[in-house]
Amino acid sequence: MLPLERIWESRNRRIVLFISAIAILLIAIVDWETDPYFSLGFLYLFPIIAVAGFLPRWAVALLGVSCAILSEIFSSLDRSYLRLGFEALALAGCGLFVAELIRNRRLSAELQQRLKALVETSPAAIVAVDDHGTIELANKAASDLMDPRAGDIVGSPIAAFLPELHHAIRWEDAPQFRASMQCRAHRSNAEAFVADVWFSTYKEGSAHKLAAIIADASESATLSDDSPAEQQSLSLSPRETDVLRLLVQGLANKEIAARMSISESSVKNTLQQLFGRTGVRTRSQLVRVAMERYRDLL
Repeated sequence: MLPLERIWESRNRRIVLFISAIAILLIAIVDWETDPYFSLGFLYLFPIIAVAGFLPRWAVALLGVSCAILSEIFSSLDRSYLRLGFEALALAGCGLFVAELIRNRRLSAELQQRLKALVETSPAAIVAVDDHGTIELANKAASDLMDPRAGDIVGSPIAAFLPELHHAIRWEDAPQFRASMQCRAHRSNAEAFVADVWFSTYKEGSAHKLAAIIADASESATLSDDSPAEQQSLSLSPRETDVLRLLVQGLANKEIAARMSISESSVKNTLQQLFGRTGVRTRSQLVRVAMERYRDLL
């Protein structure tokens, strides 16, 4: 059986509006023909709910009032403005309630799509793990880091790559928490490496889940040899800070330039400056350095 939400997909707009209009007309005709035996005014609720996902709020409210007037006209009872008001309030209120539910679902779906796109395009390795310890979401950077041959780790147990992260999932009802750690990790080819992990647990319904950012600490092991004084001396200019913040968010050079209202060449020059000052060669390494040294600033 198809989900009820399929009714309010944008491709169904015309057919739903047409069927609802016909339904309102038929209800009015049948209600008029059955007078004075019984009223069918309550049936107007169904076409109102059907069109609630396609019409603006004022149109839904107006349709509810109009259907209440039709119901009152064909009613066998004496005219009552009080009854008319309550019926209009019920029909319009139900329509507006359903409309808000549909809008919230659409906003939630759009937000999930944007978040998924952000994760997939991020140069940092990001994974999401369900309450069974299975990887349910992994971007390309994560797949390349942990399974460079197959290139897809979704559906695999996180324990096969990061055993320590598997134990971080809260199985019992406990507060959510965020933490970072450095642990031993494994690639699919059995190669071991040291990983820096920043993770956060969260609940989705009753299920406990975990999201993590993973970096290969061996990629730039020489960075760890810098003294604290040298690391602290690498202050950033406002433009470098803004570029680095947008880079960590997963934006491409063109998107960073548009967001900051500067040229793409200026973004490239700023990135080259950051590469030189931090001693890294790739964007993923720069993201790792940004999260280690400038997390509070970003």
